[in-house]
Amino acid sequence: MRDSNTLFSYVNSLPYFVAYKGFLHRMARMFTIPSLGRFVALLAGFFVVLIFAGVVWIATHQEVQPGSVYNVVLKPVEEVYGATSALMQAEPPQLLYVRVTQSCGPYFGGECVVIRSGPGTHYPIVMRMRTDAVLHADSEIADGIRTWYRIAQDDWLRYPERVRGEWYIASDFVEPIRTAGTQELSDFATTATSTKRIVVDRSNQTLFAYDGDTLYMQEIISTGLELTPTPRGTFTIYKKTPSRYMQGPIPGIGDQHYDLPGVPWNLYFTSGGAVIHGAYWHDKFGTQWSHGCVNLPPEKARTLYEWAEVGTQVTVRD
Repeated sequence: MRDSNTLFSYVNSLPYFVAYKGFLHRMARMFTIPSLGRFVALLAGFFVVLIFAGVVWIATHQEVQPGSVYNVVLKPVEEVYGATSALMQAEPPQLLYVRVTQSCGPYFGGECVVIRSGPGTHYPIVMRMRTDAVLHADSEIADGIRTWYRIAQDDWLRYPERVRGEWYIASDFVEPIRTAGTQELSDFATTATSTKRIVVDRSNQTLFAYDGDTLYMQEIISTGLELTPTPRGTFTIYKKTPSRYMQGPIPGIGDQHYDLPGVPWNLYFTSGGAVIHGAYWHDKFGTQWSHGCVNLPPEKARTLYEWAEVGTQVTVRD
């Protein structure tokens, strides 16, 4: 008896069948498909089953009598394809982001790149952007002189009334970046096997990134102020996103008003909103300066973001 090639499809938008282990084991008993031949056996390969333990099962078939009789068996995907199966490691889609490159500094010193309400210099100015802000763009429009990027308004906003109309930015002043959008730990995720870890030392305002025992990065940071401290403990990066619109005040945390579109290179590690990210609005790294997040210089935040994986351990200590 020999295994034939298994045919399956893994598409994020398809529904999954979720079952208890006991029921799944009863379903896993072999049954024979006489006379329908390879066509029916191949169709069986399309079914993907997830169980609560996080194991992905697929239907595979084995030829019993050449060309005519097949057994259909449910097997864990690792048994068929190995632990590093492409099914288990589907690449997220690449989205378009733009990084502001030729603009004013953290305190609006110098000439700022502007956001306009339409794709042309005759449209009103909506906002001034500072260097190193990163924005999600959903389309490009040419006006005969230059190309404009339309900025996607797809963030959850604490104060949506502050953002009105469409936003456009000229391509002359930005760096286009193709990268994965928001990535999160799924409900069915297993324990991370990465050897990477991040240590945030609040006492000396320094971040360390390790792969095993090898130091990958050591960089000065800004953690939370005394009234809004960065929480201590051991956490896991559960979400990462290249861009986030952050607003304040945050009820129960602080009363400071701020509006920060395009906060770059975000690594979320607590459900309360503590994030490691780049900060383009200040240069006070090495001192406490944030509302609880861990601030990095934007170029260092990008390096860390591209290195760190969802599921990476984060330890915050004094």
